[in-house]
Amino acid sequence: MVKTNAMRILEREKVSYTPHTYDDTVLDGQEVARLVSQPFERVFKTLVTTAGEGKYAVFVLSVGRELDLKKAARAVGVKALSMLPQKMLQSVTGYVRGGCSPVGMKKKFPTVIDEEALAQETIFVSAGRCGVQIEVAPRDLARCTGAVFADVKAEG
Repeated sequence: MVKTNAMRILEREKVSYTPHTYDDTVLDGQEVARLVSQPFERVFKTLVTTAGEGKYAVFVLSVGRELDLKKAARAVGVKALSMLPQKMLQSVTGYVRGGCSPVGMKKKFPTVIDEEALAQETIFVSAGRCGVQIEVAPRDLARCTGAVFADVKAEG
């Protein structure tokens, strides 16, 4: 398996992780959860939002949940957020859709991990490449990304 930048960063920070591979043509998070044989509560997606020109924030939440943009905005201290247009993802983060990791983006952005992650010993997030997930403890992930924990999921 090819080591990703996210894996190198975790190793440099002395964070233990376990890589998991799956079909790299699958981009849907819920399908990824099925392919790595994990419940939705353990597999997390990385979403990037914008609060206007040059202002970005990253949210990590279960593939079974949707982001509540009002809660998300409050969590990062801005008035309003919108999802980053897909076509801007690579230029802003360095990552492509389906391979966007909260670890190792081009720049450090405010990052929030949904508090549901704390109920899990480990969670799965993208390793920064389609077809590869990394299993890591939520608090270790937060330490490496400078993330905070907050309730940012939509109800229902």
